[in-house]
Amino acid sequence: MLRSLLALGVLSLLVAGAQAHDEVDEFAGVTIETTPLRGGMFMLSGAGGNMLAGTGVDGAFLVDDQFAPLHQRIRDALKAIGAEPLRFIINTHWHGDHTGGNEDFAKEGVVILAQDNVRRRMSAEQVIEALKQTVPPSPQSALPVITFSDEATLHLNGDSAHAIHIEHAHTDGDSLVWFEKANVLHMGDIFFNQMYPLIDLSTGGGINGVIAGGERGLALANDETQIIPGHGPLATKADLAAYVAMLRDVRDRVATLKAAGKSRDEVVAARPTAAYDERLGHGFISPDQLVSFVFDSL
Repeated sequence: MLRSLLALGVLSLLVAGAQAHDEVDEFAGVTIETTPLRGGMFMLSGAGGNMLAGTGVDGAFLVDDQFAPLHQRIRDALKAIGAEPLRFIINTHWHGDHTGGNEDFAKEGVVILAQDNVRRRMSAEQVIEALKQTVPPSPQSALPVITFSDEATLHLNGDSAHAIHIEHAHTDGDSLVWFEKANVLHMGDIFFNQMYPLIDLSTGGGINGVIAGGERGLALANDETQIIPGHGPLATKADLAAYVAMLRDVRDRVATLKAAGKSRDEVVAARPTAAYDERLGHGFISPDQLVSFVFDSL
């Protein structure tokens, strides 16, 4: 429970990805927890976004890298599972709780990959209106050095890792990362497991893109797929399907009310998330915030 609370609390410090060295005290109690998966892969959790690490004869990789003050702790966790030397990092999107470690890892020679819009967003000041945060540009050394538009494939350790861009989802630069042979799927922040999602409308996100991303994940997955959400515990295809169904239902309810001429405040007051609030409404994003994201997306 403490780890979950820390993760949710630190998520609000997305700006710390750029100001991480000034925020060390915020991470004093954070530990990196490791969950073994199949295919020589591991889910790593600490503060901010969940990471996926893997190792093999060709070297190690990491999907997302949390915050700079956690760099040594992440390094120690990678060493403990034999994930050395670290060769590649894939960023699922630009937010600092997924890219805050880029600079330190890049200085060690790790090659960072991401969708085109991740580098573009990190290169300039951004405003995350939902969090009332202004995020300064990242250092040049923190930027992804290899970018792609629609899809890129990394062939490593006998597997093919497909990074697949999902347009206008959590942001405008989200990628799913699917390891075909291992049958492991990292959803990034398109999937918040057991909680309502943040949708960053100010940097190109939208409810229809989140749903489309969830549907793409479901098309890739089967009942054996191990699914890493951007936030929350390790998931199954059934968990992802329930999440997508919830989002579709909430979107459709909000759309009906908006089409009837209701204002945002009136739609929020109608509680279109009521059927899900007991289970999902106690996380970082409140029911009212989710409804507002959806309303403003439509």
